[in-house]
Amino acid sequence: MMRAIHAENHRTHRIGWLRAAVLGANDGVVSTAALIVGVAGAGSDRGTVLIAGLAGLVAGAMSMAAGEYVSVSSQADAEAADRAREQEELATMPEAELAELRDIYVERGLDAELATRVAEQLMAGDALKAHLRDELGITESLAARPLQAAAVSAATFSVGAALPLGVAALAPSHVALWVSVATLAVLLVLGGLGSHAGGAPIRQGAMRVAFWGALALIATLAVGMVFGVAAG
Repeated sequence: MMRAIHAENHRTHRIGWLRAAVLGANDGVVSTAALIVGVAGAGSDRGTVLIAGLAGLVAGAMSMAAGEYVSVSSQADAEAADRAREQEELATMPEAELAELRDIYVERGLDAELATRVAEQLMAGDALKAHLRDELGITESLAARPLQAAAVSAATFSVGAALPLGVAALAPSHVALWVSVATLAVLLVLGGLGSHAGGAPIRQGAMRVAFWGALALIATLAVGMVFGVAAG
């Protein structure tokens, strides 16, 4: 009798690029829309608003790429240092490393005899991989990838920023209002998609992102109006 195949769809392999993509897209939409709304609220003409929005897109994309690269590179450096340390310890004190691995499995619920056999078999295979995974929590799917994070963040920021910028260019009038409405709609969709991709409740993610986006729009609109009146 053939056994049915039990298929599982996990999402942990997406964490690296998904975090950068969601952060980049949300930041692109919110920061650019808030900038446009603030400048428009100050009474600026459409040309000034579009120039400010375009400058915000370029500067934001570069800032996101640089920030992600530096941040994730620090994580990658730490992982490389831990990897080198484990390699040295495996070469100089294999018995201690075996005992360390055995104790980890005992703490996870295996009896001492079984934990010892498991540790010995793993040490006989890829000992470094076993220690990185079970001792330090470093796996291939969760490893730091600076270039990937930087590229994804810059690209998604640019796409997100282009949405309110396009609305501002096409809005027949009342640019701040049209951009605000479009931005909140986009944030609801992005929040829902991000939650779905990560396996979280869609409604909760959508409302959470839209709430903070609305606060940003209100704050920048208020600043623009106040300083626009003062300048006038």
